[in-house]
Parts: sequence; C-alpha cells; structure tokens
Amino acid sequence: MQPLKRILLIGIITFFALLSASCNGGSYGIGQPNPEDLCKCLPVEPDILDFRHIAKHVPIPAIAAQEIGVDTILSWTQDAFVAPDAPRTGRELQVFHVATAFLQEASVNSADCDVHFEISMTADKNAPRVIVETIVDSEFCSARQAAQSQLKKHGFTLDSSHGGELPQALPIVVLGMAFEDFDHTRGSVHVATNWELHPAIVTIPQNLHPRVQPQKPRTSAICSFSRLAPPAALTALQAFAKIPAHRHPGSPSTKLKEAQ
Repeated sequence: MQPLKRILLIGIITFFALLSASCNGGSYGIGQPNPEDLCKCLPVEPDILDFRHIAKHVPIPAIAAQEIGVDTILSWTQDAFVAPDAPRTGRELQVFHVATAFLQEASVNSADCDVHFEISMTADKNAPRVIVETIVDSEFCSARQAAQSQLKKHGFTLDSSHGGELPQALPIVVLGMAFEDFDHTRGSVHVATNWELHPAIVTIPQNLHPRVQPQKPRTSAICSFSRLAPPAALTALQAFAKIPAHRHPGSPSTKLKEAQ
C-alpha cells in the first residue's frame, strides 16, 4: 500500500507543478501545446467561472471613439458591487481611444488566455496603472499577433510562457471598451482601479525606435489556479516525497526501529 501512496503523492506534486508553471510562466511552454502562437492558446478555466464572461467577450463596435487619457479612467467612480453576470450598461457600451499611454507589463492570462496589459499615464514604473485586455476571441487574433510582433522588435517576448514587467515602459495607443471588474487582486500592485478597457487593442507606434534589452523572467501572472498550490505546500510535499518509503512516519520499519 505504501508504494501506491507514494505514486499518488508524486502525481499530485506533478499536477500542481504543471499548473504552477503554466500560471507563472517559464521557458518551456508547459500547459499549452503551442505556447508561441497566441491565437491557439487554450483556456484552462471554464467560461462559467469567468467574471462577467459574456459581457467581456464582445467585438469592439464600429462607432466613434471618445478621446481620453489614462488619468480619465483612473477618475471613473467604482461601484461597491458588480454582479458576476451583469450585462454592459452606460459607459461600458462606449468605445474609447487613448492616444498617449505607456505599456508597463504584458502577459498571457493562463486561466482565460486573454492578453493582459498594464498601462500608465507616464513612463514612471511607480505610476498608477490601468489594465487593458485583448481577449482570446478569434476576431482579435490579428491584434494579439501584432502586439506580440511589435514587442519582439523591442526585445520583449510575449507568449503563453513568457511575459511580465517590461524593462522600460513603451509608448502605446489603445482602442477599447470600458469594463468594470470586481475588486480583487489582479496584476501588479500598481493597478489602481477596477475599471479596464476590455476588450481592447494595443498598438506600439511603428516609428518608435526599438530598444533591445535583456528580458527578465516572468515573476508574476494572473491565474486563479495558483491559489490551489501555495509554494509552502508544494515545498512540504516535495520534501515528503524525497523521504524513502521505509522512513515515512508510521511505516512498519520506522516503528520497528523506534521500538529497538
């Protein structure tokens, strides 16, 4: 019975390790069959678990966009409660264009495969940020690939395994619809509002001179599954798995040795 328990334990550790790798990013693309192709990302979270999923996943309508700045989004009043199935209303039915903003972070959400961007009014790394998302829906495929290609020219790799904080903020232009998320930890500590542009299209101006810099490993991600396997728990499980079967507390050989 002891070998079976050991196999099950190793299996659990492997499962959580795979989830952790897919959530936190890495250099191996674990969790996605085609990590480099942003249009083939496979969500691991069921749509029913996604907050306001139907409201998020809509095309950007072909209507006149209102010119705003990141500071405008930061000034929008946040509701105390937003229902998880609330339809779009009011401001959320409008399209906005941000002509001046700076991209601070870019990554792929392992849960729903949306491309997550954090933007600010200035290039200051400590400036308050707003989240904008390019959704996984097929009509946004070209927008996802364009952002990936533009970032690559600046030495930054964006795919299902790579992303995170940019070494230096890049000027961008954003077109998208307003969307109010609920109050929870998401993105970096610099995200300062529940309001987003979601869905949105992020464009890096072509005339921007490329800045090729070393990219740091991705150290943060947005993934609901990461809560399932806290680092401390994994460490304890891994340590337990390394103990030979005959040394496990409670095993017959251990009890015999203690009796002697």
